[in-house]
Amino acid sequence: MSEPLQSLQVGTSRVTLLGTAHVSRASAEAVRQMIRSKEFDVICIELCQSRRKSLMHPEQLAEMDLFAVIRQGRANLVTAHLALGAYQQRMAEQLGVELGLEMKAAIEEASALGLPVVLIDREVGITLNRVYRNMSFWKRIYLIAGLFAGALTHQKVSEEEIEQLKSGDVLEIAFTQFAEQTRELSVPLIDERDQYMAAKILQALEMHEGKSMLAVVGAGHLKGMTRHLEDKDLDASALIRKLEAVPPKRSWPKLIPWIIVILIGIGFYFGFRESPELGWKLVWQWVLINGSLSALGAAIAGAHPVTVGTAFVAAPITSLNPTIGAGMVTAAVELIVRKPTVRDFRELRKDTATFPGWRKNAVAKTLLVFVLSTLGSAIGTYVAGFSIFGLLL
Repeated sequence: MSEPLQSLQVGTSRVTLLGTAHVSRASAEAVRQMIRSKEFDVICIELCQSRRKSLMHPEQLAEMDLFAVIRQGRANLVTAHLALGAYQQRMAEQLGVELGLEMKAAIEEASALGLPVVLIDREVGITLNRVYRNMSFWKRIYLIAGLFAGALTHQKVSEEEIEQLKSGDVLEIAFTQFAEQTRELSVPLIDERDQYMAAKILQALEMHEGKSMLAVVGAGHLKGMTRHLEDKDLDASALIRKLEAVPPKRSWPKLIPWIIVILIGIGFYFGFRESPELGWKLVWQWVLINGSLSALGAAIAGAHPVTVGTAFVAAPITSLNPTIGAGMVTAAVELIVRKPTVRDFRELRKDTATFPGWRKNAVAKTLLVFVLSTLGSAIGTYVAGFSIFGLLL
C-alpha cells in the first residue's frame, strides 16, 4: 500500500492517520484494506455533516429552498460550495471513479463491521465563511474567479497526477494558486482544519479511551494533525469552540456603501447646481454604466431576457440603497420566470461540472445570476462613480 501513514500513541490509544487523495481508486482500496484488517475500533473521516449528507444522499439537494438561500444572504456560499463540488466531480469523471469514493468506502466498511464513524472536519460553510470574512472585497472577487476557473477548466488530469495530489488537500487544491500566495486562505483552509480535526479526534478519544482509531484524511493534513495531536497542552473543546466561531463582520466596511451613496448624491447635487444638462448627463452616466454591467453579468449567466432587463433597471437603484443588492432582485425574478424542476435539483452536481451546465440548470443558473449581476453592479458602481467625478472635475 503506497498511501502515506502516520501512527502515534495518544494517551492509552493508538491513532493511525491514513493519507488519501479524494478521487483515487488506490486510496479507496487502501481504506477498505485497513478497515477490513480489524485492527481498529473507531473510524474517523474528513467530512462534516453537510458534506456527508451530500456525498451519501445527493438527492436531498432537492430540499434546498432557493428563496430562503437568497433571502438569508447565503447564495455566495452555496455557489462556492457547488463550485468546489464541481471541481472534485470533474476530476472524478475524468478518471472514471466515484466522487469521494474513499470516504464512502470508510463509511460502508465501518458500518459492515459495526464500528462507530466520527465526522471530524469542520462544516464547510463555516470554513468558507471564515475565508470570506478574512479577505478584502477585491480579493473576494479574485477568489470567486479562481473557484470557477478551477471548477470549469477543461484541462485533463491523469490518474498519476491525481496520485501526486496526496501531498495536498481537496480544498487547498481547488485554491492552489491562492493558498500559495496568501495566508488569508491557507490559514482557514488548511492550518485551522488541521487543528480542528486533531481536536475532534482528541474529543473522540475521550469517549473511546484505550481504543485503536483510524482517521481517513487528505494526505496534506498528516503533518499538521500529527503536530497538534502530540501537543499535550491542547484544549480540544476550547479549540473547537474557537474554530467554529464565524468572525463578526467588521463594522467599518458597512459604512462604505453609505459613503458611496453620499458621494454619488453629492456628485449629482453639484452637477445639477452647475446646469440641469450636466446633472442629467451624470444621472444617465450612472444608469447606463451600472445597469449595463449588471445586465451583462446576468446575460453571461444565461438569465432570461426579463431578468436581464430587470438587472439593468434594478442595479442603478439598488446601488443607491445598501440594504438590498441587485442580485437579490435578479435572482428572485429568475426564479419566477424559470422555476427549477425536480430534474434541475437531481442533476445539480453533474451540471455544475461545466459552464454550459451552470447556464442550463435552473438552480445553478439562479445562483450564477445572483453572483454575476451583483458583481456587475458592484464594478459598475465604482466605474460610474469615477466617471461622474471625472466629469465634474
